[in-house]
Amino acid sequence: MEAQEYIESGTLELYVFGLLTEAENLEIAEMAKKHPEMDQEIIAIEKAIVALSSSFSPFHSVANFEKIKERLELKHGKVVDLKPTSNWTQYVGWAAAVLLLLGLGYQTLELTKTKKAITTVGTEKSKIEKDYAFLDQQNKQTEKSLTIVRDIKNTVVTLGGQAVSPNSFAKVYWNKDTKTTYIDAAGLPKPPKGMVYQVWALKLSPVLTPTSIGLLDNFEGNSQKIFAVDQTQSAEAFGITLEPAGGSLTPTMTQLYTLGKV
Repeated sequence: MEAQEYIESGTLELYVFGLLTEAENLEIAEMAKKHPEMDQEIIAIEKAIVALSSSFSPFHSVANFEKIKERLELKHGKVVDLKPTSNWTQYVGWAAAVLLLLGLGYQTLELTKTKKAITTVGTEKSKIEKDYAFLDQQNKQTEKSLTIVRDIKNTVVTLGGQAVSPNSFAKVYWNKDTKTTYIDAAGLPKPPKGMVYQVWALKLSPVLTPTSIGLLDNFEGNSQKIFAVDQTQSAEAFGITLEPAGGSLTPTMTQLYTLGKV
């Protein structure tokens, strides 16, 4: 524990009251030697005890006592000196002061514990809220993916792996009425840094004509691996190639990962 933490925790009050263990007393004493601010705080607490206890046992100065005695002699004759009364009231004052400060020290310690507990609860609540928001977002993405897969109006085109990556595969969900097109790229490996997958709608006759319909950006960040691409007017096949970041004007056929006919 640092010096400022000792000062703010209420431990120094318990140290002054003598409520700590011997090991804790030694530790604080050593810390006070190294940190003037701790030593000053201990002195301030001790002064507060003395000041508070003094308020419980007021006294008259010798001069005031002599003046009172003279007035009594003038009015009633010689005043007989009495033996000093017991100073038990002073002890009671000291005891009350100590008990009061002990109570204040205990309350300070409990308040510190309560503040820490509140902070902990607040942190846990914030974490739960973040986790809930993340799970809610994941749930919505899953529901959207299921809606796409289950839509009977979608034409499903399976794309098989090619020479550069025989184990790769993908699926195209193409609604010919709305032209909406989605790519399920869960069967593609993570693209290398600086590269991106590009999707092509292909016309096979009379000549092979590729048209780019989008990039599979943020591949790693898309947990569902389902991507919306541009609307597709017509296609006889679909292919996916690996291209430099930003995409290419024409497909790099040596990097053709998947291909499939409609």
